[in-house]
Amino acid sequence: MNKETEIKLRASRETLAALRDHPLLKKRNKSGWQRHELSNQYYDTPARDLAGARVALRLRRDGEQLIQTLKSRGQSVAGLSERNEWDWYLQQPALDLDKLDDSCWPASLAQLDKRALAPIFSTDFVREKAEIAWGRGKSKVVIEAALDLGEVIAGEQREEICELELELRQGDPQALLELAADLAADLALMPCDISKAERGYRLFDPASYNLALAAPPLSAEQPLDDAFAAIAWHLLGSSQRLAEQYRFNGHWRLLVDWVQQLIELRALLGSLGQAAPRASSRSLREGLDALLADWRPRALAGRDDEQVRQAAPQQFAAELAGTRWGLFSLSASRWLYQRAWIEARNARGARQGAAPLGNWLPHLLAEEAAALQLKRYQRQPEDLAEQLPRLERLLVWLHFARTLLELPEPDRLYGELNKLHELALAPLDAEALPARVAQAHTVWTLKAWKLLLK
Repeated sequence: MNKETEIKLRASRETLAALRDHPLLKKRNKSGWQRHELSNQYYDTPARDLAGARVALRLRRDGEQLIQTLKSRGQSVAGLSERNEWDWYLQQPALDLDKLDDSCWPASLAQLDKRALAPIFSTDFVREKAEIAWGRGKSKVVIEAALDLGEVIAGEQREEICELELELRQGDPQALLELAADLAADLALMPCDISKAERGYRLFDPASYNLALAAPPLSAEQPLDDAFAAIAWHLLGSSQRLAEQYRFNGHWRLLVDWVQQLIELRALLGSLGQAAPRASSRSLREGLDALLADWRPRALAGRDDEQVRQAAPQQFAAELAGTRWGLFSLSASRWLYQRAWIEARNARGARQGAAPLGNWLPHLLAEEAAALQLKRYQRQPEDLAEQLPRLERLLVWLHFARTLLELPEPDRLYGELNKLHELALAPLDAEALPARVAQAHTVWTLKAWKLLLK
């Protein structure tokens, strides 16, 4: 068994061509580009039991070689994935079911009749690969760079494969993110947390691609630094999956959800005070602000304007054709992997970062609740929109950690604040002002709100 650590980056044909001669790869290329034509047949049962167990089984032809491979889904965080992989070299172009024994086969499929496995989709592509190596400090990094161009085929359905795959062979996984971010500064490369197998399943059954990532596990004893990292990784990974799926099918709701992930990530970055000095996150906040300046107004306008919704897929394609989204995504992944926010913070910030979440969070929420001044906005509802950043800082922590609070009805508190946030976003008209007054009063009278202010 091998452990595969890699990152996949969606590209255009023009970008793939440019990568072959990119100075960074050219300088570190130790092998030259080697061309392989790969034909891959994926297998599953009619009920797609393997997909349900998060494994992929394929038979690959690489020149004269036949390779049977079983891959587990493993762990994937914002485009950087780790998976277990088993390879067997075969003599005949047919599955060798005897290889699929207890040493690799998932326990959850122990009762499966492997004779029910049948071809379900294929991926055929040309791979140009090279060994990229360089010295990083006192250690050596070796990465296999692969330029893949071809297609996924499921029945009559087809989707292009056009991507850069970077697989770590030696060194620190952080080097993958460093190399990817450096390339994305020059070329349009989009982190893509979806394997070729997942694309095949998505073509075979469009509803099979699961967008939802499991909510990050949080506890009252967890240090703030760890809780922040878990939520940020979750939001970043979710935003990347939503971007990929919206690119694929153009469903409006996915774009709205993508913008919401960015709003929550921006609020989270602004909530930590001295635990994350502003200088440490400046470039990320600026990147998010630029994205939100363009996409938040479109998401709001598209609520009531069909023309805005119809124009958005082409506008999003133009976004992905530039470097902004890919570079932001990879820079954020690198920042989180390095835990860059802990650098250069003072002793008080270090104490805050190490504080148990259950102790720190009530203080944050109390400060934000007091500064929100809801009594004022019951008198001046026209000014409520100025409090959007504060509302969003409250909401992101209530979204992920409200069950840790010793407050009555935390779900209701979260829901009523969400309603107030929606009214703050709504255009001002004769109905909006009294609605804002009423909702501010509702939040003000909640027992949970009053306890926060004590």
